[in-house]
Amino acid sequence: KIRKQIKHELLIIKKLGFAPYFLVVFDLVNFANKNGILCHGRGSAANSTICFCLGITAVNPISNNLLFERFISPDRREPPDIDIDFESGRREEVIQYIYKKYGRNHAGIASSTITFRKRAALRAIGKAFQLKNNTITALQNLARYRNWNDISSKDIEENGLNSKCDIIRHCFVLARELSGFPRYLSQHTGGMVMTLSRLDEIVPISNARMKGRTVIEWDKNDLDTLGILKIDILALGMLTCIQQCFKLIFYHHNKKLTLTDIPLEDEKVYDMLCKADTVGVFQVESRAQMSMLPRLRPKNFYDLVIEIAIVRPGPIQGNMVHPYLRRRDGLEEIHYPSEEIQQVLEKTLGIPIFQEQVMKIAIVAAGFDPAEADELRKVLAQFSNLERIDLFRKKFISGMIAKKYTLEFSQHCFKQIEGFAGYGFPESHAASFAL
Repeated sequence: KIRKQIKHELLIIKKLGFAPYFLVVFDLVNFANKNGILCHGRGSAANSTICFCLGITAVNPISNNLLFERFISPDRREPPDIDIDFESGRREEVIQYIYKKYGRNHAGIASSTITFRKRAALRAIGKAFQLKNNTITALQNLARYRNWNDISSKDIEENGLNSKCDIIRHCFVLARELSGFPRYLSQHTGGMVMTLSRLDEIVPISNARMKGRTVIEWDKNDLDTLGILKIDILALGMLTCIQQCFKLIFYHHNKKLTLTDIPLEDEKVYDMLCKADTVGVFQVESRAQMSMLPRLRPKNFYDLVIEIAIVRPGPIQGNMVHPYLRRRDGLEEIHYPSEEIQQVLEKTLGIPIFQEQVMKIAIVAAGFDPAEADELRKVLAQFSNLERIDLFRKKFISGMIAKKYTLEFSQHCFKQIEGFAGYGFPESHAASFAL
């Protein structure tokens, strides 16, 4: 099964010309391993069997039934996105290795373009008109959960403002125009670009404030559009802690462990998790997680994957948490409106919890093609883009009705997945964090 999956992935990677990308990522992971720097790929990269075999991720996508097309799809033809976490105290060693190997003429850090959103745009325009702070705050509160087109004179009056005032009306007109405009340029948290040609022949560059670093003056969206290679070199403090744990285990028990051979089904570990004995444990130490653990009672690795993903604003806003718990405890009947939806949601008891499930529902139940389903995922992640979400809502509901689903169920289904707006986890990401 693994060989068959590797062959399938290799064909897609070769067809799309992404092999050099994997070679570069493998080189960085290999450097980290040789120098005792703990690292772990996360995000959609955990969907790839090749990433698992190369040691880029430690999550086995075969045993976890993960979807490779969430990582690379021939329909999207987008460069793969691999995020690698390194020990926080040693990430700079990896960045300097990149500069040393590829040279500053061929490697640099991507920038991040911070744009005006509603609140910032209204504050900037309000200050230009010399409005008082409480008036600016009222303008911001008024526009926070509304489209620009939906703001009426009645809404303005109800928020204690004068709807006939020219300055107030001009504030909304100008703030709408300003929304989306660049506000300032910043460095990406860890997006490194490597090119065959000289950087200055391809992209505008400048010196970073930190010595020995080059900054590319384009952000990740520009780089993706042009197909320029970018790898996210990120830092995670918990990996430093885990590395110290490995050293202690080796010192006291003469047993050498890595992320790939940690026993996943240790009963005592799950007993501690069920008691919420998780102070200082990555991802499950928050009050919300400690409250959920005794209720969900994870007993195996996949339970832990669901635990990581379900305690998020997305599933909570989508009203998925309580129905899942009731079904898990046998207090609520599990009902599937069709066999197609059952195949998508059976492993999560009929409740959509992961981004991949949202994509599959859009495909099998609403008639989306894979590219449209991925676009829906992206639009839901951009929770400020209410206009585009509304367009997808109409298409999604009409598509489900065309496939003989009821209007009520279609609306309920979209309302659930809309809760993922900006906060839903891909299953592969949850699996990486659960590990």
